[in-house]
Amino acid sequence: MQIHADVIDPDRLRDRLRALDPVAGGVPADHVEVVRAPGRVNLIGEHTDYNDGFVMPAAIGLEIRMAIVATGDRRVTITLDDTGESETLDLDAIRAPTQTWIDYVAGTARALAEDGRPMRGFRGVLASTLPRGAGLSSSAALEMAAALALLGADAAGPPEPRAVAGQRAENRYVGVQSGVMDQFASAAGVADHAILLDCRSLAWRPVALPLDECALVICHSGSSRKLETSAYNERRADCERAVAAIATIEPSVKALRDVDARLLDRAADRIDPVAARRARHVVEENARVLATERALAGGDLAEVGRLFAASHASLRDLFEVSSPELDALVEIGVATPGVVASRLTGAGFGGSTVNLVRRDAVRAFRAAVERDYPARTGLTPMVLEVDAVSGASFTDR
Repeated sequence: MQIHADVIDPDRLRDRLRALDPVAGGVPADHVEVVRAPGRVNLIGEHTDYNDGFVMPAAIGLEIRMAIVATGDRRVTITLDDTGESETLDLDAIRAPTQTWIDYVAGTARALAEDGRPMRGFRGVLASTLPRGAGLSSSAALEMAAALALLGADAAGPPEPRAVAGQRAENRYVGVQSGVMDQFASAAGVADHAILLDCRSLAWRPVALPLDECALVICHSGSSRKLETSAYNERRADCERAVAAIATIEPSVKALRDVDARLLDRAADRIDPVAARRARHVVEENARVLATERALAGGDLAEVGRLFAASHASLRDLFEVSSPELDALVEIGVATPGVVASRLTGAGFGGSTVNLVRRDAVRAFRAAVERDYPARTGLTPMVLEVDAVSGASFTDR
Protein backbone atom coordinates (compact mmCIF):
# COMPACT_ATOMS: atom_id res chain seq x y z
CA MET A 1 0.00 0.00 0.00
CA GLN A 2 1.27 3.46 -0.90
CA ILE A 3 0.54 6.53 1.20
CA HIS A 4 -0.37 9.53 -0.95
CA ALA A 5 0.39 12.72 0.96
CA ASP A 6 -1.48 14.88 -1.54
CA VAL A 7 -4.81 13.69 -0.09
CA ILE A 8 -4.23 15.95 2.92
CA ASP A 9 -3.08 19.01 0.95
CA PRO A 10 -4.85 21.97 2.60
CA ASP A 11 -5.94 23.59 -0.66
CA ARG A 12 -7.37 20.33 -1.96
CA LEU A 13 -9.28 19.81 1.28
CA ARG A 14 -10.67 23.36 1.18
CA ASP A 15 -11.93 22.83 -2.36
CA ARG A 16 -13.34 19.43 -1.45
CA LEU A 17 -15.28 20.81 1.51
CA ARG A 18 -16.70 23.69 -0.51
CA ALA A 19 -17.80 21.25 -3.21
CA LEU A 20 -19.39 18.78 -0.78
CA ASP A 21 -21.15 21.00 1.73
CA PRO A 22 -23.73 23.67 0.81
CA VAL A 23 -22.93 25.71 3.93
CA ALA A 24 -19.19 25.69 3.21
CA GLY A 25 -19.78 26.28 -0.48
CA GLY A 26 -20.73 29.88 0.18
CA VAL A 27 -17.54 30.63 2.11
CA PRO A 28 -14.39 31.94 0.39
CA ALA A 29 -11.58 29.38 0.28
CA ASP A 30 -9.31 31.57 2.39
CA HIS A 31 -11.89 31.50 5.21
CA VAL A 32 -11.77 27.70 5.44
CA GLU A 33 -9.56 26.56 8.33
CA VAL A 34 -7.46 23.38 8.26
CA VAL A 35 -6.48 21.44 11.38
CA ARG A 36 -3.92 18.65 11.49
CA ALA A 37 -3.17 16.03 14.13
CA PRO A 38 -0.40 13.46 13.75
CA GLY A 39 -0.37 9.82 14.64
CA ARG A 40 2.34 8.55 16.94
CA VAL A 41 4.85 5.78 17.23
CA ASN A 42 6.02 4.77 20.68
CA LEU A 43 9.73 4.13 20.87
CA ILE A 44 9.59 2.43 24.26
CA GLY A 45 7.35 2.32 27.32
CA GLU A 46 4.46 0.00 26.47
CA HIS A 47 1.48 -0.48 28.82
CA THR A 48 3.19 1.83 31.32
CA ASP A 49 0.99 4.87 30.66
CA TYR A 50 -2.13 3.65 32.44
CA ASN A 51 0.12 2.51 35.29
CA ASP A 52 1.25 6.13 35.90
CA GLY A 53 4.64 5.34 34.39
CA PHE A 54 7.00 6.66 31.72
CA VAL A 55 6.66 6.54 27.93
CA MET A 56 8.69 7.79 24.98
CA PRO A 57 6.49 8.41 21.92
CA ALA A 58 7.08 10.57 18.87
CA ALA A 59 4.46 12.29 16.73
CA ILE A 60 4.88 11.16 13.13
CA GLY A 61 4.28 12.67 9.71
CA LEU A 62 1.25 10.48 9.02
CA GLU A 63 -1.77 12.43 10.13
CA ILE A 64 -5.43 13.33 10.04
CA ARG A 65 -6.48 16.66 8.60
CA MET A 66 -9.84 18.40 8.50
CA ALA A 67 -10.88 21.39 6.46
CA ILE A 68 -13.56 23.16 8.48
CA VAL A 69 -15.95 26.08 8.32
CA ALA A 70 -17.16 27.29 11.70
CA THR A 71 -20.90 27.91 11.91
CA GLY A 72 -23.19 29.82 14.19
CA ASP A 73 -25.14 26.72 15.20
CA ARG A 74 -24.34 23.87 17.60
CA ARG A 75 -24.15 21.14 15.00
CA VAL A 76 -21.08 19.34 13.72
CA THR A 77 -21.15 17.61 10.35
CA ILE A 78 -18.05 15.74 9.14
CA THR A 79 -17.70 14.04 5.77
CA LEU A 80 -15.02 11.44 5.10
CA ASP A 81 -13.02 12.45 2.05
CA ASP A 82 -12.38 8.93 0.82
CA THR A 83 -15.92 7.49 1.06
CA GLY A 84 -18.24 10.51 1.19
CA GLU A 85 -19.83 9.16 4.38
CA SER A 86 -21.17 11.91 6.65
CA GLU A 87 -22.03 12.01 10.34
CA THR A 88 -23.70 14.78 12.33
CA LEU A 89 -23.57 15.63 16.04
CA ASP A 90 -25.65 17.97 18.15
CA LEU A 91 -23.32 19.51 20.73
CA ASP A 92 -26.25 20.12 23.06
CA ALA A 93 -27.48 16.51 22.92
CA ILE A 94 -24.55 14.15 22.37
CA ARG A 95 -25.97 10.73 21.61
CA ALA A 96 -24.91 7.35 22.90
CA PRO A 97 -21.89 5.69 21.26
CA THR A 98 -22.49 4.13 17.85
CA GLN A 99 -19.33 1.97 17.67
CA THR A 100 -18.16 3.94 14.62
CA TRP A 101 -15.51 6.58 13.95
CA ILE A 102 -17.76 9.47 14.97
CA ASP A 103 -17.59 8.24 18.58
CA TYR A 104 -14.10 9.71 18.89
CA VAL A 105 -15.41 13.15 17.93
CA ALA A 106 -18.51 12.84 20.11
CA GLY A 107 -16.50 11.61 23.08
CA THR A 108 -14.06 14.50 22.73
CA ALA A 109 -16.92 17.00 22.58
CA ARG A 110 -18.46 15.52 25.71
CA ALA A 111 -15.11 15.67 27.56
CA LEU A 112 -14.54 19.30 26.55
CA ALA A 113 -18.06 20.15 27.70
CA GLU A 114 -17.33 18.54 31.07
CA ASP A 115 -14.30 20.84 31.31
CA GLY A 116 -16.50 23.87 30.67
CA ARG A 117 -14.76 24.66 27.36
CA PRO A 118 -16.89 26.70 24.91
CA MET A 119 -17.27 24.87 21.60
CA ARG A 120 -18.49 25.81 18.15
CA GLY A 121 -20.36 23.93 15.46
CA PHE A 122 -18.65 23.37 12.13
CA ARG A 123 -18.85 21.65 8.78
CA GLY A 124 -15.76 19.61 7.90
CA VAL A 125 -14.19 17.15 5.52
CA LEU A 126 -11.69 14.68 6.94
CA ALA A 127 -8.77 12.97 5.21
CA SER A 128 -5.95 10.85 6.56
CA THR A 129 -2.62 9.33 5.66
CA LEU A 130 -2.69 7.13 8.77
CA PRO A 131 -3.24 3.46 7.93
CA ARG A 132 -6.11 2.10 10.00
CA GLY A 133 -5.40 -0.72 12.40
CA ALA A 134 -1.65 -0.15 12.33
CA GLY A 135 -1.41 0.79 16.01
CA LEU A 136 -0.29 4.33 15.14
CA SER A 137 -3.07 6.08 17.08
CA SER A 138 -5.42 7.16 14.34
CA SER A 139 -8.12 7.39 17.02
CA ALA A 140 -6.07 9.78 19.18
CA ALA A 141 -5.24 11.86 16.10
CA LEU A 142 -8.95 12.13 15.31
CA GLU A 143 -9.65 13.21 18.90
CA MET A 144 -6.94 15.88 18.80
CA ALA A 145 -8.04 17.18 15.39
CA ALA A 146 -11.63 17.29 16.65
CA ALA A 147 -10.58 19.18 19.78
CA LEU A 148 -8.94 21.93 17.73
CA ALA A 149 -11.88 22.15 15.34
CA LEU A 150 -14.38 22.37 18.22
CA LEU A 151 -12.40 24.94 20.20
CA GLY A 152 -11.00 27.14 17.45
CA ALA A 153 -7.52 28.63 17.26
CA ASP A 154 -8.11 31.40 19.79
CA ALA A 155 -9.47 29.05 22.48
CA ALA A 156 -7.34 25.97 21.82
CA GLY A 157 -4.91 26.70 24.65
CA PRO A 158 -1.99 24.44 25.61
CA PRO A 159 -1.87 20.80 24.51
CA GLU A 160 -2.04 19.10 27.92
CA PRO A 161 -5.76 19.71 28.68
CA ARG A 162 -6.73 18.65 25.16
CA ALA A 163 -4.77 15.42 25.58
CA VAL A 164 -6.45 14.65 28.90
CA ALA A 165 -9.88 15.34 27.40
CA GLY A 166 -9.08 12.93 24.58
CA GLN A 167 -8.09 10.24 27.05
CA ARG A 168 -11.39 10.71 28.88
CA ALA A 169 -13.21 10.35 25.57
CA GLU A 170 -11.57 6.94 25.11
CA ASN A 171 -12.14 5.81 28.69
CA ARG A 172 -15.65 7.04 29.39
CA TYR A 173 -17.28 7.21 25.96
CA VAL A 174 -15.54 4.79 23.59
CA GLY A 175 -14.86 2.30 26.38
CA VAL A 176 -11.13 1.67 25.96
CA GLN A 177 -9.25 2.03 29.26
CA SER A 178 -6.18 3.56 27.65
CA GLY A 179 -3.64 5.89 29.18
CA VAL A 180 -2.85 9.40 28.03
CA MET A 181 0.21 8.65 25.89
CA ASP A 182 -1.42 8.56 22.45
CA GLN A 183 -3.32 11.82 22.82
CA PHE A 184 -0.36 13.53 24.47
CA ALA A 185 2.03 12.58 21.67
CA SER A 186 -0.43 13.78 19.02
CA ALA A 187 -1.09 17.05 20.86
CA ALA A 188 2.42 17.94 22.06
CA GLY A 189 4.89 16.31 19.67
CA VAL A 190 8.19 18.08 18.90
CA ALA A 191 9.76 17.98 15.44
CA ASP A 192 12.84 15.70 15.19
CA HIS A 193 12.32 14.51 18.77
CA ALA A 194 10.53 11.96 20.84
CA ILE A 195 9.08 13.12 24.15
CA LEU A 196 9.63 11.54 27.54
CA LEU A 197 6.32 11.78 29.37
CA ASP A 198 5.64 11.15 33.03
CA CYS A 199 2.05 9.88 32.82
CA ARG A 200 1.36 10.69 36.47
CA SER A 201 2.40 14.34 36.60
CA LEU A 202 2.19 15.03 32.82
CA ALA A 203 5.66 16.57 33.07
CA TRP A 204 7.50 15.99 29.82
CA ARG A 205 10.64 16.88 27.95
CA PRO A 206 11.85 16.45 24.35
CA VAL A 207 14.36 13.70 23.60
CA ALA A 208 16.58 14.28 20.56
CA LEU A 209 16.60 11.40 18.08
CA PRO A 210 19.70 10.45 16.06
CA LEU A 211 17.97 11.25 12.78
CA ASP A 212 21.12 12.36 10.97
CA GLU A 213 22.39 8.83 11.38
CA CYS A 214 19.22 6.74 11.58
CA ALA A 215 15.77 6.68 10.02
CA LEU A 216 12.60 5.95 11.95
CA VAL A 217 10.90 3.08 10.11
CA ILE A 218 7.52 1.54 10.91
CA CYS A 219 6.55 -1.90 9.65
CA HIS A 220 2.83 -2.58 9.64
CA SER A 221 2.23 -6.31 10.01
CA GLY A 222 -0.95 -6.35 7.95
CA SER A 223 -2.67 -7.79 11.02
CA SER A 224 -4.91 -5.00 12.27
CA ARG A 225 -5.22 -3.98 15.89
CA LYS A 226 -8.66 -3.22 17.35
CA LEU A 227 -8.53 -2.36 21.02
CA GLU A 228 -12.26 -2.39 21.66
CA THR A 229 -12.40 -6.13 20.99
CA SER A 230 -8.94 -7.00 22.31
CA ALA A 231 -7.66 -8.07 25.70
CA TYR A 232 -6.41 -4.54 26.37
CA ASN A 233 -8.88 -3.83 29.16
CA GLU A 234 -8.10 -7.26 30.62
CA ARG A 235 -4.41 -6.36 30.82
CA ARG A 236 -5.27 -3.18 32.68
CA ALA A 237 -7.36 -5.20 35.14
CA ASP A 238 -4.40 -7.57 35.65
CA CYS A 239 -2.23 -4.60 36.61
CA GLU A 240 -4.85 -3.26 39.01
CA ARG A 241 -5.03 -6.68 40.67
CA ALA A 242 -1.29 -6.62 41.20
CA VAL A 243 -1.48 -3.12 42.73
CA ALA A 244 -4.22 -4.20 45.14
CA ALA A 245 -2.14 -7.17 46.30
CA ILE A 246 1.04 -5.12 46.75
CA ALA A 247 -0.86 -2.43 48.66
CA THR A 248 -1.70 -4.96 51.37
CA ILE A 249 1.94 -4.81 52.47
CA GLU A 250 2.76 -1.27 51.27
CA PRO A 251 -0.37 0.94 51.49
CA SER A 252 1.34 3.90 49.80
CA VAL A 253 1.30 2.01 46.47
CA LYS A 254 -1.37 3.53 44.21
CA ALA A 255 -0.09 2.28 40.83
CA LEU A 256 2.68 0.08 39.46
CA ARG A 257 4.68 3.31 39.05
CA ASP A 258 5.20 3.11 42.83
CA VAL A 259 6.69 -0.41 42.71
CA ASP A 260 10.31 -1.41 42.22
CA ALA A 261 11.76 -4.88 41.69
CA ARG A 262 12.52 -5.37 45.38
CA LEU A 263 8.94 -4.57 46.46
CA LEU A 264 7.57 -6.78 43.71
CA ASP A 265 9.65 -9.66 45.01
CA ARG A 266 8.43 -9.04 48.58
CA ALA A 267 4.83 -9.26 47.45
CA ALA A 268 5.30 -12.25 45.16
CA ASP A 269 3.32 -14.70 47.31
CA ARG A 270 0.31 -12.33 47.35
CA ILE A 271 -0.03 -11.81 43.59
CA ASP A 272 -1.60 -14.35 41.26
CA PRO A 273 0.81 -15.60 38.55
CA VAL A 274 -0.81 -13.72 35.64
CA ALA A 275 -0.90 -10.39 37.47
CA ALA A 276 2.68 -10.97 38.64
CA ARG A 277 3.90 -11.34 35.06
CA ARG A 278 2.12 -8.14 34.01
CA ALA A 279 3.56 -6.24 36.95
CA ARG A 280 7.08 -7.48 36.27
CA HIS A 281 6.87 -6.15 32.73
CA VAL A 282 5.64 -2.72 33.82
CA VAL A 283 8.23 -2.28 36.57
CA GLU A 284 11.10 -3.25 34.27
CA GLU A 285 9.70 -1.31 31.29
CA ASN A 286 9.63 1.93 33.29
CA ALA A 287 13.33 1.47 33.99
CA ARG A 288 13.98 0.77 30.30
CA VAL A 289 12.36 4.06 29.25
CA LEU A 290 14.69 6.09 31.45
CA ALA A 291 17.67 4.01 30.35
CA THR A 292 16.78 4.63 26.70
CA GLU A 293 16.77 8.38 27.27
CA ARG A 294 20.28 8.13 28.76
CA ALA A 295 21.50 5.91 25.91
CA LEU A 296 20.17 8.29 23.25
CA ALA A 297 21.73 11.28 25.00
CA GLY A 298 25.05 9.46 25.10
CA GLY A 299 24.87 8.25 21.49
CA ASP A 300 24.96 4.61 22.62
CA LEU A 301 22.88 3.04 19.88
CA ALA A 302 23.99 -0.48 20.80
CA GLU A 303 22.40 0.02 24.21
CA VAL A 304 19.24 1.36 22.58
CA GLY A 305 19.09 -1.84 20.55
CA ARG A 306 19.50 -3.98 23.66
CA LEU A 307 16.74 -2.09 25.46
CA PHE A 308 14.35 -2.42 22.51
CA ALA A 309 15.05 -6.16 22.36
CA ALA A 310 14.41 -6.56 26.10
CA SER A 311 11.18 -4.59 25.80
CA HIS A 312 9.91 -6.76 22.96
CA ALA A 313 10.78 -9.98 24.79
CA SER A 314 8.96 -8.74 27.88
CA LEU A 315 5.87 -7.78 25.90
CA ARG A 316 5.93 -11.21 24.26
CA ASP A 317 6.60 -13.35 27.33
CA LEU A 318 5.35 -11.40 30.37
CA PHE A 319 2.60 -9.14 29.06
CA GLU A 320 1.67 -11.56 26.26
CA VAL A 321 0.58 -8.99 23.70
CA SER A 322 2.88 -9.82 20.81
CA SER A 323 1.90 -12.08 17.93
CA PRO A 324 3.70 -14.43 15.52
CA GLU A 325 3.51 -11.69 12.90
CA LEU A 326 5.10 -9.02 15.09
CA ASP A 327 7.74 -11.49 16.28
CA ALA A 328 8.58 -12.28 12.65
CA LEU A 329 9.02 -8.60 11.80
CA VAL A 330 11.35 -8.11 14.78
CA GLU A 331 13.34 -11.22 13.89
CA ILE A 332 13.77 -10.03 10.29
CA GLY A 333 14.79 -6.61 11.58
CA VAL A 334 17.47 -7.73 14.01
CA ALA A 335 18.89 -10.09 11.37
CA THR A 336 19.35 -7.23 8.89
CA PRO A 337 22.70 -5.39 9.06
CA GLY A 338 22.19 -1.73 9.86
CA VAL A 339 18.99 -2.19 11.88
CA VAL A 340 19.94 -0.65 15.22
CA ALA A 341 16.78 -1.46 17.19
CA SER A 342 13.44 -3.19 16.63
CA ARG A 343 10.38 -3.89 18.78
CA LEU A 344 6.61 -3.98 18.61
CA THR A 345 5.00 -0.60 19.13
CA GLY A 346 1.61 0.29 20.48
CA ALA A 347 -0.50 -2.01 22.58
CA GLY A 348 0.27 -5.13 20.57
CA PHE A 349 -2.50 -7.52 19.49
CA GLY A 350 -1.41 -6.88 15.89
CA GLY A 351 -0.28 -3.57 14.45
CA SER A 352 3.30 -2.52 13.84
CA THR A 353 6.94 -2.57 14.82
CA VAL A 354 9.17 0.45 15.26
CA ASN A 355 12.74 0.33 13.99
CA LEU A 356 15.80 2.57 14.12
CA VAL A 357 17.68 1.88 10.90
CA ARG A 358 20.95 3.35 9.71
CA ARG A 359 20.12 5.47 6.71
CA ASP A 360 22.34 3.51 4.33
CA ALA A 361 20.53 0.30 5.34
CA VAL A 362 16.90 1.38 4.87
CA ARG A 363 16.63 0.00 1.35
CA ALA A 364 18.05 -3.38 2.39
CA PHE A 365 15.73 -3.52 5.39
CA ARG A 366 12.70 -2.77 3.25
CA ALA A 367 13.74 -5.47 0.78
CA ALA A 368 14.24 -8.04 3.54
CA VAL A 369 10.81 -7.36 5.05
CA GLU A 370 9.02 -7.39 1.71
CA ARG A 371 10.80 -10.62 0.72
CA ASP A 372 10.78 -12.65 3.93
CA TYR A 373 7.70 -11.55 5.85
CA PRO A 374 5.04 -12.69 3.34
CA ALA A 375 6.78 -16.07 3.04
CA ARG A 376 6.63 -16.52 6.81
CA THR A 377 3.12 -15.21 7.47
CA GLY A 378 1.13 -15.05 4.25
CA LEU A 379 0.51 -11.35 4.94
CA THR A 380 1.60 -8.24 3.05
CA PRO A 381 3.62 -5.77 5.16
CA MET A 382 3.74 -2.00 4.82
CA VAL A 383 7.15 -0.38 5.39
CA LEU A 384 6.92 3.32 6.21
CA GLU A 385 9.85 5.66 6.79
CA VAL A 386 8.43 8.51 8.88
CA ASP A 387 9.49 11.89 10.22
CA ALA A 388 9.13 12.99 13.83
CA VAL A 389 6.87 16.06 13.65
CA SER A 390 5.25 18.72 15.80
CA GLY A 391 1.93 18.22 17.55
CA ALA A 392 -1.60 19.09 16.46
CA SER A 393 -2.14 22.57 15.04
CA PHE A 394 -3.93 24.73 12.54
CA THR A 395 -2.04 24.72 9.26
CA ASP A 396 -1.82 26.33 5.83
CA ARG A 397 0.78 23.89 4.54
